[in-house]
Amino acid sequence: MNVKICIVGAGAIGGLIGVHLAAAGRADVSVLARGAALAALQAHGWRVRHAGAETHARVRAENDARSLGVQDVVVIAVKGQALPELMPRLTPLIGPETLVMPAMNGVPWWFCHGVAGFEHRPLRSVDPDGVLSASMRDEQVVGCVVHASASTAQPGVVEHRMGRGLIVGAAQGGHSPRVAEAVDVLRGAGFDVTHSDNIRRDIWYKLWGNMTINPISAITGATTDRVLADPLVRAFCSAAMVEAAAIGARIGCTIEQTPQDRHAITAKLGAFRTSMLQDVEAGRTIELDSLVAVVQEIGRGLEIATQNIDALLGLSRLFARVHGLYPEAV
Repeated sequence: MNVKICIVGAGAIGGLIGVHLAAAGRADVSVLARGAALAALQAHGWRVRHAGAETHARVRAENDARSLGVQDVVVIAVKGQALPELMPRLTPLIGPETLVMPAMNGVPWWFCHGVAGFEHRPLRSVDPDGVLSASMRDEQVVGCVVHASASTAQPGVVEHRMGRGLIVGAAQGGHSPRVAEAVDVLRGAGFDVTHSDNIRRDIWYKLWGNMTINPISAITGATTDRVLADPLVRAFCSAAMVEAAAIGARIGCTIEQTPQDRHAITAKLGAFRTSMLQDVEAGRTIELDSLVAVVQEIGRGLEIATQNIDALLGLSRLFARVHGLYPEAV
């Protein structure tokens, strides 16, 4: 019997994963969506376009989790800032054996569970009322790092630019047979999946590379090549990355590279428009909390100085508030 997988969120990454899972035929795929995306999926199905080819899949699309019932795997592909409010609506999907895989940017709510100094409090930047931490056991959570570039051309249609990389691993570390089964299904759908035994380190490494480029591109409107070509901006990115690397070293997520090493990797992408820049251009709220604010929060909890991260957060938060893309201070 096929595994039951529900995709929460019909955006670019949710669509990329959902369409290929459904097209592979090894999973019973459904999607929780709303608005124009829901209407498009119900009327026309889901489509991914890549390199002149189109992959089409029909999936069950609903806006009420109660109509879908308990799943084997729930893939959460919404913006991090939307999840705390959304989470109570997802409980009908999650049984005691359900695996929950957030495929989102930045630091997730469970990241510091078990880390010295953070045992008894949630990360307020990404789980302000502790709703996410209370909603499921850590044993059910599967971390996921997405290495793919895609955008939503129109409701129900995903433009896939490049990459099919997924790094997947149990939130608590190590390997488990159930996570291995999910990895096998994803590989069968054509994804390049790495089964990690330390997904926290993988999450931190990706964050370390994009926590500066994303908000700076959003503020300036610049593609990544122009961000890195400016020596002053590049030096500022490097300084913030040094601070983030110091935080990572204290929480078991050591970074082996230098900022210059990572800049060289990013430069290979060329004139790349970051996801945060795309959100700004589309008038969508930005993922500032899970990419920058949470890093500052962890640093403060460890009493590590974060002057450059503070400046990055302050500037990008002010920009987003002025443009109505981030909540005003309460």
